[in-house]
Amino acid sequence: MLPKRSSLTGLAVGLFAVYVAHTCWVMYGIVHTRPCLAAATRDGEGNDGCIRPYLARRPKLQLSVYTTTRSNIGNENNIDLVLNVENFDVESKFERTVNVSVPKKTRNNGTLYAYIFLHHAGILPWHDGKQVHIVSPLTTYMVPKPEEINLLTGESVTQQIEAEKRQTYALDEPVSHWRSRLTLNVMVEDFVFDGSSLPSDVHRYMKMIQLGKTVHYLPILFIDQLSNRVKDLIIINRSTTELPLTVSYDKISLGKLRFWIHMQDAVYSLQQFGFSEKDADEVKGIFVDTNLYFLALTFFVAAFHLLFDFLAFKNDISFWKKKKSMIGMSTKAVLWRCFSTVIIFLFLLDEQTSLLVLIPAGVGAVIELWKVKKALKMTIEWKGLMPTVKFGAFTESEKKTEEYDTQAMKYLSYLLYPLCIGGAIYSLLNIKYKSWYSWLINSFVNGVYAFGFLFMLPQLFVNYKMKSVAHLPWKAFTYKAFNTFIDDIFAFIITMPTSHRLACFRDDVVFLVYLYQRWLYPVDKSRVNEYGESYEEKPKRKPHKE
Repeated sequence: MLPKRSSLTGLAVGLFAVYVAHTCWVMYGIVHTRPCLAAATRDGEGNDGCIRPYLARRPKLQLSVYTTTRSNIGNENNIDLVLNVENFDVESKFERTVNVSVPKKTRNNGTLYAYIFLHHAGILPWHDGKQVHIVSPLTTYMVPKPEEINLLTGESVTQQIEAEKRQTYALDEPVSHWRSRLTLNVMVEDFVFDGSSLPSDVHRYMKMIQLGKTVHYLPILFIDQLSNRVKDLIIINRSTTELPLTVSYDKISLGKLRFWIHMQDAVYSLQQFGFSEKDADEVKGIFVDTNLYFLALTFFVAAFHLLFDFLAFKNDISFWKKKKSMIGMSTKAVLWRCFSTVIIFLFLLDEQTSLLVLIPAGVGAVIELWKVKKALKMTIEWKGLMPTVKFGAFTESEKKTEEYDTQAMKYLSYLLYPLCIGGAIYSLLNIKYKSWYSWLINSFVNGVYAFGFLFMLPQLFVNYKMKSVAHLPWKAFTYKAFNTFIDDIFAFIITMPTSHRLACFRDDVVFLVYLYQRWLYPVDKSRVNEYGESYEEKPKRKPHKE
């Protein structure tokens, strides 16, 4: 017996539910750590398997930040003290900006490291057996952003100066950039860990000592790498001798610390899989620029977005795969969607947009190209190495639909073409671009975003003339509509071009018009359905012969 057509949808929804439940369970385990039960039943002394916080003794601490070009240091030689906080209070938040001397090695595309020590007040870090420290690079490597110029007048004076500063670097060569922010955290909870079930994520940040019969863990010092954003990076030139460094501190709870460790590991894994610094920065922004409750909402929104993306693609492909006739379907609208989707993909690629936005746009462009092939009934025949493209014939009903389609496009062209050409000329005169290709792509995409919704109107016009919407892929439309409303939320979370953000809200209006037409033209079995068939035209079954 063949499986039902909806089995794939049911399987996808089932896997999605399992994934969400498993993720919730894992997140609960991260933010809620089981304490040592023996500590609650004993007086806190003796070898009970519990690991107690050294901060509970309220020691007097000092915070020291050093810089060096070496990744390992054994003593105080060849290091510079840039910040010293005496009587450091782990409960008090602060932010200080200091100037850091940039060594010649770092100016020559080298690396500079920051060593952060938390030690007893009045004792040098390397003389304190109970000190904790952590290392973080203050530099990173990234390809500098190409200069934008006025294509008619050339470079401005400011751009020439900037170009002279970077003349020793190739355009596609990664150069050293300065991380201008250093965010520190100390876990301040008096939490007693169970030595037999110590969380592995926190364990690598812990340093333990034996005091009498009990084991204590020293203060857990943590560097928030998620706060290192691309917007805070400063390019290091050969003439740079000093750069500003903003050191900020805040306490952190155990639950948030464990969550942050897992998120930093996830970002690091993305970079190992080929994500650039800019791509990883988009992911960081989701975590850093929102509070934890909004972050949880973002996770569920993203999960549903992924589910609806899959279901929309699946139903859209299924609809077009079975479609044999273009009755009631606007061919011009299909061609325009293909053109606009490809242009948007090239624009996002030129803008070096996050892969979170770029990959779905690329998949959508491929699907739209395939739909054009189906709509025009194209077949490709190969004669040796030369391909030959052939187009199929249209029926009388399809030609009638094409007539309505052409009529709608004629009216639209009077408005659309002057607006697009005028916008392209205006941007050429007043806006700076990286190249002529960048101007061309931006002109096309601005036309798509600003006036592209007008090309959705021919399908509305065809629906109006035929007084029917039965030929449309409503399942795919429904899933895409849900994703459109989800995109409205993501438009304020993920960094993307402003024109792409506004296009998300434009699609809402168009879908509401489609809904109005669906209400206005109820389903009639005498009309053709989405496969070009009518229920009343179905042949009757022959009676069964005895």
